[in-house]
Amino acid sequence: MSKFLEAINFDEKFSRLSEYWKPKIIAQMNDYHFKITKLQGEFVWHKHDDTDEVFIVLEGEMSIAFQEGAVILKQGEMFVVPKGLEHKPIAKDECKVMLVEPAGTINTGDAGGEMTAEDNVWI
Repeated sequence: MSKFLEAINFDEKFSRLSEYWKPKIIAQMNDYHFKITKLQGEFVWHKHDDTDEVFIVLEGEMSIAFQEGAVILKQGEMFVVPKGLEHKPIAKDECKVMLVEPAGTINTGDAGGEMTAEDNVWI
């Protein structure tokens, strides 16, 4: 059977992730990538000037800090960060997340730095 006719298993894909804050692509729909990542600790303040960013919590809990407050996301919840809005994802304990964003979107947005994940890596 063709690889394209097989379901994507989240547990199997997450078992292949060994680092936090390093999203990997699991699927593509048109010009959008579906990425999964494990989060723990604090990320960097950043923004994406050209695109919204979707966080879907598959397991655990996280928050997204904004200058004017924070959004708490629990398992089974999602949030769309509007383009151009500075934010900082935080996960006290390990959290498994799916991101949906245009292909080529860099995880650290305008901030860059050592937490920038390599782009276009599939698992």
